[in-house]
Amino acid sequence: MDRPIEAARPVPAERRKGRGALSCDTGRYECHVRVDEHDGWDLSEEQTVLRTEVSEERPRSVISYVRSPDLPFDRTLNPYRGCEHGCIYCFARPSHAWLGLSPGLDFETRLIARPEAPQVLDAELRKARYRVAPIAIGTNTDPYQPIEKDHGVMRDCLEVLAAFRHPVAIVTKGALIERDIDVLAPMAAQGLVRVGISVTTLDPVLSRKMEPRAPAPARRLATIRRLVDAGIPVRVMASPMIPALTDPELEAILDAAQGAGADAASWIMLRLPLEVAPLWRDWLATHYPDRARRIMGHLQAMHGGKDYDSRWHVRMRGEGPYAALIAQRFRRAVRQLGLAERAAPLRCDLFRAPPRAGDQLSLF
Repeated sequence: MDRPIEAARPVPAERRKGRGALSCDTGRYECHVRVDEHDGWDLSEEQTVLRTEVSEERPRSVISYVRSPDLPFDRTLNPYRGCEHGCIYCFARPSHAWLGLSPGLDFETRLIARPEAPQVLDAELRKARYRVAPIAIGTNTDPYQPIEKDHGVMRDCLEVLAAFRHPVAIVTKGALIERDIDVLAPMAAQGLVRVGISVTTLDPVLSRKMEPRAPAPARRLATIRRLVDAGIPVRVMASPMIPALTDPELEAILDAAQGAGADAASWIMLRLPLEVAPLWRDWLATHYPDRARRIMGHLQAMHGGKDYDSRWHVRMRGEGPYAALIAQRFRRAVRQLGLAERAAPLRCDLFRAPPRAGDQLSLF
């Protein structure tokens, strides 16, 4: 049985410099609560800044199938668990509790790489029973977070997908995706790839507080331009929309992204499942105490008086007048800017397993 989610115990500010969450509470599945206590030996121990730790996982499978009726894909791939970007609002934070880790600071400091994912992916795609459909990458944690620069798991997975001519939809905030234009551009020319770039705000100060290790908003717009110039279709994701904090920027975000070359757009309301709600409330009380009550009031009005409603087709947008107003503003803006709400479908008819050394090749 899940342990109740308790009030957070904040970690000293000097230890969490450059991080999003304020606490590192034990995950809800643990029988015991972990509390850090100074042992009295090293007086500098308490002031140690939290560093990013990366461990490795050997996966038996990497394609995860989903059956959510409100998602436009049915399978995903995650090169990493946890995300160093540290976005305080990330709905994937509760997944770290499955690992016995904290959805708070552990989620952004204790990361897991899957270096054998490309080889496992190759094997899964070669199975006779496999049926091709677009794979979504970045729907849980960002495949182009900073540790990708050293580990390169996403790059290797992308090369496997390119060899199989397999369609892929990528979601990211990371400018590191520009490194892989040499792989993405030929795939885009075949109708095999589309990219979604998340732009939450155009305010660099707010962005640094809310998503501390993600590229600044202007850098993300520059990434859109570079991808589009290379012939790669890009959708701007104005997500999450946060009432009374970022939603006033909705039209400006869409306009800036369209100016950078994006041809499609989408939006999602702020989601606060499980541990994300108390983490978000603590962050809000620390950084924007003057707006906290107003922001939470709007969110609760959209979710039947609760911080979050997990029902299909409601969890992403909410209900009520405020949610309807944002949806109306979005539709009007995309219509005026000529942005599509639905991206063109990716091709699945080009899929084929590439030959391996020793394979018998066809004569025809």
